[in-house]
Amino acid sequence: MTSMRPVLKWKTPTYVFVDLLVTSITEVNEKAQSLSTQVTVIHGWVNQFTVWNPDDFCGITECSVKKDMIWTPDISITESIKTEFATMENQYVQLLNAGIVVTSNTFTVTMACKMNLHQFPFDVQSCTFTLQSPIHTTEELIINPVSDASFLTLSSKKAFQTQGEWELLSLNTSKANVSTFGHPQDQLIYKITIKRRPLLYVINFLMPVLYFLILDLASFFIDSSGGEKLGFKVTLLLSVSVLLLLLQDMLPSTANDIPLIGIYCIVIFTLMAISVLETIFVNFLIAKGNRTVSVRPKESSSALSDAVKDTKSPPDSETDRNEERLYTLDILKQILVEFQAAATQQNQQERKCLSWTRVATIVDVIFYFLYVIAVIVFLITLSKAWFP
Repeated sequence: MTSMRPVLKWKTPTYVFVDLLVTSITEVNEKAQSLSTQVTVIHGWVNQFTVWNPDDFCGITECSVKKDMIWTPDISITESIKTEFATMENQYVQLLNAGIVVTSNTFTVTMACKMNLHQFPFDVQSCTFTLQSPIHTTEELIINPVSDASFLTLSSKKAFQTQGEWELLSLNTSKANVSTFGHPQDQLIYKITIKRRPLLYVINFLMPVLYFLILDLASFFIDSSGGEKLGFKVTLLLSVSVLLLLLQDMLPSTANDIPLIGIYCIVIFTLMAISVLETIFVNFLIAKGNRTVSVRPKESSSALSDAVKDTKSPPDSETDRNEERLYTLDILKQILVEFQAAATQQNQQERKCLSWTRVATIVDVIFYFLYVIAVIVFLITLSKAWFP
């Protein structure tokens, strides 16, 4: 019978031996927390009804029969979201005279995988394939691995068909037992460890943000008297905000902790925003210092012109000449006093202008050194967290 376990005694468990090879990684979806991969599953089991003596059958030790002619174990991948045959399903199994049945199939599996993206894009992810029978208990079906972890890893790397974003590091096996409705069931767990190749993200994302930060540091050497410096800094800030929008599409919104690449962008964006505010403040100080009022001694000029007009009229007597000279001297003294007062006021205003400009320069230099120190400390701290 093809629907009953092939044992002579019902209490005898059927042993299934499994090998699983990872042949390619087609997609890793960080937002959906899923892994799509292609695996080859080779499994064999003992069928006590297909044992024969080769001498009785012309020395035949093995043969191939259709799969629907014998019993096959119902083993599934519990994490699977979608499983389909990568090629046409194998319709045959190999029978050995010792009662061993062997078959293999290649599957394309999309399975749920909880990912930790804290170190994205320098992250290493681990996902599990759990092989389990949905019906049979440990008293009926026991699943065991055939090969050890080192052989599986080496064989998977040799059979790996793609060289994309992800690199296969290791493939480990372990056994576990679970209880389903009070009945223990056997599990064979394959843990696949993969590492992301970060070169694409470094070139297209991390380096541009770092270049924008370096340009922002270099912008402190632009003359603050014009509006070019402020406009340049605002342009850099908008460029980083565009890259933040691209980062939003890459990372999932359900992460437990903020990825380091998010901290990297947020801190740099904040530093550049503070730099823009500092530039606005420095420009305000410079503009305040440039508000000087020119002094024009109008009264002195009018008095001088009146005195000149009076001196042009011919004097009538010697007494009038003396009075005229005294009056002219008084006018000249008054004009001299007014010119001195105007010069003093203008000097005070020029000193005030230089004082505001000096304050703006001091603020700019102090902020620049603090800015450089903050950038260096942040990059060193982030590097230690990214590459522990």
